[in-house]
Amino acid sequence: MTLRLYDTSARQIRDFIPLSAGCVSIYLCGATVQAAPHIGHIRSGLNFDIMRRWFDYRGYDVTFVRNVTDIDDKIIKKAAEQGRPWWSIGYENERAFNSGYDALGCLPPTYEPRATGHITEMIEMMRSLIERGHAYEADGNVYFDVRSFPGYLQLSNQELDNLLQPSGDGETGKRDPRDFAMWKTAKEGEPSWETPWGRGRPGWHLECSAMAHKYLGTAFDIHGGGIDLIFPHHENEIAQAKGIGDTFAEYWVHNAWVTMSGEKMSKSLGNSVLVSEMVKQWRPIVLRYYLGTPHYRSMIEYSVEALREAESAFARIEGFVQRVVEKAGGPVAPAAEVPPAFAEAMDDDMGVPQALAIVHTTVRQGNSALAADDKEAAVARLAEVRAMLGVLGLDPLDEHWVGDSDRGDDLHGAVDTLVRLVLEQREAARTRKDWATADGIRDQLTQSGLVIEDGPNGPRWTLGPR
Repeated sequence: MTLRLYDTSARQIRDFIPLSAGCVSIYLCGATVQAAPHIGHIRSGLNFDIMRRWFDYRGYDVTFVRNVTDIDDKIIKKAAEQGRPWWSIGYENERAFNSGYDALGCLPPTYEPRATGHITEMIEMMRSLIERGHAYEADGNVYFDVRSFPGYLQLSNQELDNLLQPSGDGETGKRDPRDFAMWKTAKEGEPSWETPWGRGRPGWHLECSAMAHKYLGTAFDIHGGGIDLIFPHHENEIAQAKGIGDTFAEYWVHNAWVTMSGEKMSKSLGNSVLVSEMVKQWRPIVLRYYLGTPHYRSMIEYSVEALREAESAFARIEGFVQRVVEKAGGPVAPAAEVPPAFAEAMDDDMGVPQALAIVHTTVRQGNSALAADDKEAAVARLAEVRAMLGVLGLDPLDEHWVGDSDRGDDLHGAVDTLVRLVLEQREAARTRKDWATADGIRDQLTQSGLVIEDGPNGPRWTLGPR
């Protein structure tokens, strides 16, 4: 089956045909680092991490660019409020984003450029747009003339005459209120850079057009980001890039939000859940399962109950993996290929929910093999499960996740010692055929949130669902 993707610009699923055979180029709008990330921010990184992994599995040479917007109005405002340099705010939160990506198992991008490192490229792009009649300077600001670009608003499918875009703070001299700022004239106390039109700083939209051009050239395969970026950000990127003659992105792929009470998760609404706090409450691999396994174009309504369901579902997978490893007497290598049904689901617009159903079906088959003492079949199913989980970044035997289940080595060690003492008492009761006492001990451990499993090497315990 041909790999297919939903293209926002075409408003339909299209066969994916790369510009260069065997290669895939992806630009993802990354973090604007005015604050630490909540799980809504990280979802986008996770969705495109899975896409990138699937292209890797399919044998493509992937170039994955994820930018950092380290200067914008919100960062400057935060710096003024906190009495700190703007770059201090940005760097602190950039590190928080990278910690979040790493905690949830995202592979590092091929390139991760910062906006402020590409002022020269932005100046060159503005100069070219002015020369071509698509931009103009007024009062030290540089604006894009939206009426000069006939294709404006095709991505978001809007009509220019119906578009209301009032002037922003300090954006004077516009020919049309809907023209957008590419460069903003310097204000006292704000960061600024020298340009042919005076000192100032970049507008948000210009940054990505310039960085995509630098790292991926005049044309690339996929541009990604959240659905909230379709307008105005991505519309304006297209206008700037095509205004200088670039073909720009062949496919536009957008992920949906994480919502709370039906609203987009947002710092301004006070309804965000910081990644740094969530990883203290939940295992990072469970968070990845929760955020990464719904379809990328479907909304996720945040709730503790939904997280508990994700934890229980992943525990079933992880329990199977651990049991087969014990049965086999050591690690089982992933299969060379994923099952055909899994591949078919992933090729169909990254159908992770359907692919995950194949994982769970294979786990059930493996558990049946374990129950029948069919070691060979159980090992074969685990090899398939590991191959599929590897694509999803959820293989508990991957070195990234080793120790993740401990939730703290010191605490785990202490609990392990106490539980084993209790389990020894249970084993002694079973030896003397005191089944009532043995069952009572097991019930007490279960009520304490532990799952007890009896295996060929004796009983073992794991933390159960919350």
